Amino acid sequence: MFENRNYLIFNMSEVDLIDFTNVLETSTETLRLSVDETKSFVKWEGETPSFVSDLTNTEGPYSHSQILEILSEEAWTPTGQMEE
Repeated sequence: MFENRNYLIFNMSEVDLIDFTNVLETSTETLRLSVDETKSFVKWEGETPSFVSDLTNTEGPYSHSQILEILSEEAWTPTGQMEE
């Protein structure tokens, strides 16, 4: 179901460079933030959006299974709130 999705982690300091018309999130308000609120991620299907090349400090792109593993880490899930 999510085989064609790609995920990219970026620094929130660059959130203004995100073109929300090219990703599945709709605005900064719909982004999931890391626990320390310094990072977030966007997802898209198909080709990599052109704005990605403007970002200077990214991680990925990742597949759906890879991002699920990353999001289960302490940096993304507060202690005691991990999903079972």
